[in-house]
Amino acid sequence: MLKLEHQTLNDRAYVALKQELISGGFSPGQALVIRKLAETFGISTTPIREALQRLVAERLLEMQNNRSVIVPLLTSSAFEELTRIRVAVEGLAGEMAASRMTQSGLADLRTTLAGMRQAIEAGDAKAYLRLNELFHFAIYGHAGAPILFNMIRDLWGRVGPYLTLLMQADDYVPQSNDAHVRIVAALDQGDAAAVRLSIEQDIAAAAAILSATLRVTG
Repeated sequence: MLKLEHQTLNDRAYVALKQELISGGFSPGQALVIRKLAETFGISTTPIREALQRLVAERLLEMQNNRSVIVPLLTSSAFEELTRIRVAVEGLAGEMAASRMTQSGLADLRTTLAGMRQAIEAGDAKAYLRLNELFHFAIYGHAGAPILFNMIRDLWGRVGPYLTLLMQADDYVPQSNDAHVRIVAALDQGDAAAVRLSIEQDIAAAAAILSATLRVTG
């Protein structure tokens, strides 16, 4: 019984740390200190250590020669590859979701969209990014494709630490919600091709800003 409880705690630590990556709670290149993370999450160091090792094995984190664990810095080629994969799989998820979207799901998306608009007006980048994540994964959840959904989460685990930088780009913020408006309109019409295109455009627009502003090496 104790072993099962211990394993559950390890899983919880893993899920929590991965969510921080997806949500942009960690920054590119940030060193993750086990004791500090344990204090933050209110658990012992052992589950944190094992969760970090698991994320390193999945290449969502990187272990340095001195055994410290950091959030990876993407090279320009890796970022380009990541963007192309995201365009393909997230576009596919949106296309699949179009025929399965419910009226209540659409209502939730419109509520989230309104919240994103308010966050932009208030200059609240943290709230916007949280709602942006909620918006996208609400759509992908309607695809009815759990394997695809988990693939997308893994991809966001790699790009999430960079998304905060988007909200620091003056030329991105004013148009950051444009594609989302088109996505909801296309879902409302059941236009799968338009949903896919708008998601692809959303990812591409964000990637173009990051490519121009990030000091990536490659």
